[in-house]
Amino acid sequence: MFSAYYALGNSRFQERFGVSFEGLAPGQRFLHRPGITFSQQENVDDSLNMLNSAMLHYDERYAGGTAWERPLMVSTWTLQRLIGMTWKTFGTYRKRILSMDSIAMKGPVFGGDTIYAETEVLQKTLSSASALVRLRTEGYNQRREQIAIVEYTIEMFHEGDLPDAIRIGGQPSDELRFRSHRDNGDGTYTEQVGLFFEDLAENETFAHFPRRTILPSDLAARAYSALDWSPASHDFAWAEAAGLPSNSPPQTWLVGLIAALSTRTLGRVVANLAWNKVEFLSDVFAGDTVESRSTITGTRVSTSRPNEGIVTVDTEGIAQDSRCVLRFSRTLLVYRKSAQTPYQAAGY
Repeated sequence: MFSAYYALGNSRFQERFGVSFEGLAPGQRFLHRPGITFSQQENVDDSLNMLNSAMLHYDERYAGGTAWERPLMVSTWTLQRLIGMTWKTFGTYRKRILSMDSIAMKGPVFGGDTIYAETEVLQKTLSSASALVRLRTEGYNQRREQIAIVEYTIEMFHEGDLPDAIRIGGQPSDELRFRSHRDNGDGTYTEQVGLFFEDLAENETFAHFPRRTILPSDLAARAYSALDWSPASHDFAWAEAAGLPSNSPPQTWLVGLIAALSTRTLGRVVANLAWNKVEFLSDVFAGDTVESRSTITGTRVSTSRPNEGIVTVDTEGIAQDSRCVLRFSRTLLVYRKSAQTPYQAAGY
């Protein structure tokens, strides 16, 4: 069984997605979930930001006169998404992609299409110098039409050379609720994300993964789009004059970031019902790296929505120097494992 959690003792667990080199074997096939829906706005943005002058992607009048009759998604954006969607199985232990033997675009992708990625392990080779795995990732749309096949070789960390800085103490948990993949019994494994209501126990603490470094570009983009034009978030000269080491993110965005980093565990949520006691404990600036940690403080079955449960959770945002920068409590409505859920309907 592949696990997404390491047991640290005293009801504490560390999230860690990814299958190690030792856990991979030729013939395994991983179904990466969830899928992701493309938009035409992304098509335009990627084309223009990459200086792509092929008007097929962003000139709707021109594209309407082609055989496609509408803008075609940029193929390299499809490639980025397909490989990106494999991260929960391969991303943590992957050092780099060494080569791509072939990239075959098998069908068109348009705005509004949802794509899914599936990867087969073709070969693995271990030497004193490297741990290599050859993979084939296939892309399908929501109609199960194949849209791409990519064959490539990656170099991975193996347990013997994993750097201490990213090594986790303890051992992977063998509890079924913590499995990172569902074994479908036919050689395929479907990625899982998030715990159901029944899998959340009071007083358990989860250190979430991955962390997130706050970039200068995050600050301005988020501030502008929220109409928060306070100069602390985007005016370098103002921050310097105010004696600040750097610009800082809008505090509401920081709340969203710390909450979002918890969704690998708290991802089967129907809704956030309430936020309480939101405390900003230390300043955060561009260049800081933050992680999220959550403790389950209460669970009960909903009386009005029997297919769901109510969970209370305390979450903290921790900076790279162990400062607690943010703390809040939330009340969540979470799907029950025993009920009909969108996950079951989607085959997740």
